[in-house]
Amino acid sequence: MKAAIFKQPGLVVCENIDKPTIQQPTDAIIRVVRACVCGSDLWFYRGISEMPSGSQVGHEGIGVVDQVGENVKNFKPGDFVIIPFGLSDGTCANCRAGRQTNCLHGDWYHTGQSEYSYVPLADGSLYKIPDGNYSDEQLASILTVSDVMGTGYHAAVMARVKPGDTVAVVGDGAVGLCGVIASKMLGAKRIILMSRHDDRQALGREFGATDVIPERGEAGEASVKDLTDEGVGVDAVLECVGSDASMQTAINIARPGATVGTVGIPHNVTIPFEKIFFGTVGIHGGPAPTRAYAPLLLDAVLKGDINPGRVFTYATTLDNINEAYQKNGSAPSN
Repeated sequence: MKAAIFKQPGLVVCENIDKPTIQQPTDAIIRVVRACVCGSDLWFYRGISEMPSGSQVGHEGIGVVDQVGENVKNFKPGDFVIIPFGLSDGTCANCRAGRQTNCLHGDWYHTGQSEYSYVPLADGSLYKIPDGNYSDEQLASILTVSDVMGTGYHAAVMARVKPGDTVAVVGDGAVGLCGVIASKMLGAKRIILMSRHDDRQALGREFGATDVIPERGEAGEASVKDLTDEGVGVDAVLECVGSDASMQTAINIARPGATVGTVGIPHNVTIPFEKIFFGTVGIHGGPAPTRAYAPLLLDAVLKGDINPGRVFTYATTLDNINEAYQKNGSAPSN
C-alpha cells in the first residue's frame, strides 16, 4: 500500500509499504477515505521538533473499517468512521471523565496519511459516521471532527466561552478558524480574530468573526484592547499556535478573570506566573479529547449548521504528499 513517510525536514515522501495487519484483538484496520496535513505536522517538517526518519505520519482521518480484531464489539467491516488523533480505551477513569487524550492506556494516532491505517483500541477510539452519500464538501467537514474542529472547540471550552462574551482568537490556521466557529456555537457576541492573511481573514468573518486585527506584538495587543470596554481586555482567549509570542499575546489581552484556552502544541513557551497571578488570568488547555466532542460536532456538520471543511484549501493524492506539506508551510531554509 501507499503511505506518507517522513525522511528529513522538508521532505515527506510516498512509499510502498506492507499493508498493516491485526496485532491485538482490540485493533482495527481502516481503509482511509480522507486525511489531511495538520499544522502540528509542520513542526517536524520544518525541523523545529524531532521525528525519526522513516516514520509513518498523519493523525487526522476518516475511513471505512476493513478488518477488526476478535475483541472489537462496536465496529464491523464496512462501517464508516472518524479516527480521532488520540487513541483511547474508552473505559479508564480519564476516558470516563471525557479526557480521552489522557487515557491511561492510550497512544497517539500516527498512520493516517496512508491507504490503510492501523488503529489500536478501536472500540474506544473510533466514532461511527451514519451511512449516507456524502459530498466532497461534507467529507471535508467530517474530516475536521477528527482533529482541527474538535481542537478549536476544545480551545473555546477551555477558555470558558459563554453567551455574550467578547472573545479573541490568536492564530488564523485551521484550528484558529475552527475556534471562531466554536466561539460562535458557544454564544460569543464579539469574536476578534488576530490574522494577517487576507484569505483567512475573509473566511474567519464568514465563520463569525466580528473584528479582525492584522497587527502582531504590542500593536496587536493594543488594537484588541481598544475594542473592549475601557480597554480591559477580552473575556476569553483562544491560543491556537503554540509559540511563545502567541502565548504572551494571549495573556496580555485577557481581562482580569479571563481564561486562556491553549491548544497549540507549546514550543519554548514561558508562562509569566506573577503576571497571571496578579492579573487574575487563568490558563487551561491541552490536547483536545476530540472523541468526546465527536457526537456534538458531527451532528452540527451533518445538519449543515457548521462547515469547517472550508479550512482546507488544497487537495491532492498520496503521490504528491510532499507538495501538500509545502502548500501548508514552507520547508526549512537549511
